[in-house]
Amino acid sequence: MKRGSWISKSLSLVSSLAIAGVLFFPAAAQPALADRGVVDLWKAIKPLTTIASAMNTGAHPDDEHSATLAYLSLGLGVDTASIIANRGEGGQNEIGSELGNALGIIRTRELQEASKITNIHLGLLSQELNDPIYDFGFSKSPDETLEKWGEEVVYERLIKSIREQRPDVLIPAFLNEPSTHGHHRAISIITVRAYKDAADPNVFPEHLKEGLRPWQVKKLYLPADEKDYTVAVPVGNYDEVYGASYVQLGEESRFMHKSQGMGRQYDEGPKNAYYKLAESAVKTKEKEASLFEGIAYTFTDLAKEVETKAKGQDHNVAKDLRKLQEDADKVMAVYPKFAEVARQVHAMKADVTAAIADVNKSRLDEAVKTDLLHRLQVKAGQLDRASAEAASLVVKVKPDTGEWVAGQTTKVTVTAYNGGTVELKKLKAKLNLPDGWTARAVGPDSFDQLRNSQTAAVTYEVKVPANTEEFHPYKPSIVSADVTYEAFGTSAAVHVTPDNAVGVLPPYAMSLSPNATILNTLKTDQPISVKVSVRNYAPGTSQATISLSVPNGWKAEPASQQLQFTSKGETKSLSFTVTPAPQVANGKYEIQAVAKGGQGQSTENVQVISYPHIGKTYYIQPAKVDIQAFDLKLPEKIKIGYVSSGFDNIDQYLREVGLDVVNLEEKDIQFGDLSQYDTIVLGIRAYAFRPELIPSNQRLLDYVKNGGNLVVQYHKPEDKWSPSLAPYPIKIGEPLIEWRVTDENSKVTMLAPDHKIFNQPNKIAEADWDNWIQDRAAYNPAEWGREYTALISTGDPGEEEFTGTFLTAPYGKGTYTYSSLVWYREIPSLVPGAIRMFVNMVSLKQ
Repeated sequence: MKRGSWISKSLSLVSSLAIAGVLFFPAAAQPALADRGVVDLWKAIKPLTTIASAMNTGAHPDDEHSATLAYLSLGLGVDTASIIANRGEGGQNEIGSELGNALGIIRTRELQEASKITNIHLGLLSQELNDPIYDFGFSKSPDETLEKWGEEVVYERLIKSIREQRPDVLIPAFLNEPSTHGHHRAISIITVRAYKDAADPNVFPEHLKEGLRPWQVKKLYLPADEKDYTVAVPVGNYDEVYGASYVQLGEESRFMHKSQGMGRQYDEGPKNAYYKLAESAVKTKEKEASLFEGIAYTFTDLAKEVETKAKGQDHNVAKDLRKLQEDADKVMAVYPKFAEVARQVHAMKADVTAAIADVNKSRLDEAVKTDLLHRLQVKAGQLDRASAEAASLVVKVKPDTGEWVAGQTTKVTVTAYNGGTVELKKLKAKLNLPDGWTARAVGPDSFDQLRNSQTAAVTYEVKVPANTEEFHPYKPSIVSADVTYEAFGTSAAVHVTPDNAVGVLPPYAMSLSPNATILNTLKTDQPISVKVSVRNYAPGTSQATISLSVPNGWKAEPASQQLQFTSKGETKSLSFTVTPAPQVANGKYEIQAVAKGGQGQSTENVQVISYPHIGKTYYIQPAKVDIQAFDLKLPEKIKIGYVSSGFDNIDQYLREVGLDVVNLEEKDIQFGDLSQYDTIVLGIRAYAFRPELIPSNQRLLDYVKNGGNLVVQYHKPEDKWSPSLAPYPIKIGEPLIEWRVTDENSKVTMLAPDHKIFNQPNKIAEADWDNWIQDRAAYNPAEWGREYTALISTGDPGEEEFTGTFLTAPYGKGTYTYSSLVWYREIPSLVPGAIRMFVNMVSLKQ
C-alpha cells in the first residue's frame, strides 16, 4: 500500500484579486446587491486618492487572493487587476451536472460576479471555447501544463496583459512548490519570468506595433507566511464604510464560486496576508509597511518623480499633478454630500484634461509620458464613474428580448434616470452594435437637460444582419450603450451593458435525447430511438422541417417531419427511429439533426445555463447524438439502485445500455426495502451531499451482509468520510495531491486478472484501459483492511504505483467495492473499457 511523503501544505492565502487577461471586462459594471448609495459612492471616489496599481495572477477561477484584492481595491482604492489563466473546465461541479465547456461558462460567470464585489478588473488568458489554455484536469507538473497549454501562447498573453494594465505590484497566487497543482505552478513560473520580460522590447515586439509599450513592474511579491515575509497586509482590518473586514468582503466574493463550494464565514479580528519580496526595481527594506513602499502612491509622489526626471523643466506637469492631489482631497472632504462630491469630481475632471494636454506638450522622456498618460487616463475613467454615482445617474440598456435570430428586427431602449439634485445637461445616448448592424432611434436621442426624478428614454429599432456571428459566452456583450452629459461645465460618460446575456441564437435549437449513447455491436439489430425537442427562437409563426443525418448504411425513419410554431419560445418534440447497418465496426459514429425553415437552417442546440447567482447565459453546440460502438455483454434481469450526489449522470448511461436503474431518494435509503436491488451504487462524494447516508449507513452494510452488491465511488476526507463507513476500514490518502493519478494513459496492471470483476459478463483486456480521458483516478485510499482484494495497480510515470485504486471484498453474503477510478468522467465520454468494467462491477455477485 502506497503511503505519501506528506509534503508540507502549499501556500494558498485566502486573500484575492481578479481579472481575465487579454479580454477585460469593466470592473464597475454592476455593484453587489448589498451595495447602494453612499457605499457605492465611496467605492467610486476612493480610487481618486491614489495612482498606484496592482495585479494578481492565478490559474483557475477561485485562485484569486480575495481578501488582499478587497483590501487593495475597496480599502486603498488601488487600481487592481488579476489575470486568471483558464476557465476551470476540468473541475467538478457542486451545483449541477454541467462539466467541460458548460462548467467553464458557469465558472467564468461566477468569477465575473465575484470580481464585481471586490471592485476589480477581470480578464482571462483563455479566450475561446476549447482554447489552448484549457483546464485539462489536475496536473502534478508545470512542464506538462505549459506543454499542453502552449508555453509561448500563455506567456504572450500574460505579457500583453501586463503591458496593458501596467501594474506597479505583481503577485502570483501560488508558489512553485512540488505540493502544488501543476497549473498553479505554471502560472507562478511565468509570472516570475514576466516581471522582467514585460519591460524588454525584444520580447513579443509585435505588441509595440499594436500601440503597447514595455512596462517594468516595480515589485514582484510571492505568497509567504508569518515566519518569513517582507510585508503583512492587514486584511483583517475592519472598514466602517463597508461594515466588514477585508477578509469578510473577500469571502463575500468567494461565495459567488458556488459551483466549487467556496466561501467561509470569518469573525471580526486581526488577520494578515503575508508576502515576500522576490524582485524590485526600487529601493526596498527588509521589512515593509506596505506593498507600495518606495513606489509613487499619490499625485504628490508622482509630481516629485516628474520634477526629478524633468530636471527643472516641465513645471506645468508637476503643477498639474499637485493640483490633482488637492482635487482628490476636496472630493473626499465633502463625502457623503452627493451634489458637492459631483461638483468636486467635475472640477477634477477638468484638471485631468488639462494635465493630459500638458503631458502631451511636454518634453518629458517618452517612457515617462507614456506612464503619466496611462495613469491619467485611468483616472479619467474613474472620474466618469464617480460622476455618475455622485449625480445618482442610473443608466440602463434594455433589449425587448435577449434572444435574437439572424435577419430579425427588434427594439432596444436606453434609459437615463436622474436620481440626484444635480441638473445634467446636453445628455446624449448612443447604442453600440457590431459592424454591419443598423440601429435607428425612434425619437430624439439627445436631451438639453435632465432634472431630478426625470427619465430620458431612447428606443432604437435594430436590424440584425442575415449573416452575423452567433452568441459567444466569453465575448463582451454585442450590445451596449454610452450616455454622455455635462455638469458644472465639464462632460462625463457612462458605459453600460444589459443586465442579462444578449445574443444571436439559431432560429431552431434542437436538443436530442439521448445526446450520447452506446451501440452494442453484439445487438446491432436493436434500433436507436432519438427524441428531438425543437425550440423556436424566431419571432412569430414559423415552420420547420426536421431530419436526421446518419452514417452511411444507416436509416432514419421517418425521413423528415414538419413542425408548425405559432410563437417565439414554443417548444415541440418528435421522435425518430434510427436503424444501424447490419454490420457495424467498433468505433465512433454521429447522428446530426437538421432543421430547415423560413428563418434558415440550423444544426445546433442551445444549452440554457441559468442559476440565480450568475443569471442566464447560453452554450451553443452541435445538435447531435454521439455514438460509441463496441461489444458489451449485459447481465440478465438485474435491478440497480443509484444514489446520486448530483455530480454525475452515470445512471443515465446505465439505462442507455439497457440496465434497469432506479434513482433512490432519501426515504428509499432510510425506510425502503433495499433487498429489492441486486446492486446499489453511490455516486462520487455521496456521503457529503446526501445527508441521509451516514445515519443510514448501517442499513447499507446490512444490505451487503444479506447478499447485496454495494459500489462506492470516490470520496474526499472532508466529505464526512471515515474509515468505518466501509465494512472493513478504508483510509483515504492525504495530502490529496499525492494520492491521485493524473495521466489518463497511465499503465494499469490487473493484480487479480481471474477475479469475476474482470471476467463476467465481459472479459476485460489491456485494451479496455486505453483512450481514457483527463484522469485515471482521484483521492486513492492509503490504507485498507486485509479483507479487500486490490484489483489493479497504476500510477503517474516516474511515481510509485497505487494499489488501492480499485478494492473489493466479500462481506457476509454480499460484496462491497470501493473505486477511486474517475468513472464519472469516463462513462459520459463513452469510454468502452470503463463502461464494460462498470457493467461488470454492478453485476458482481459472490
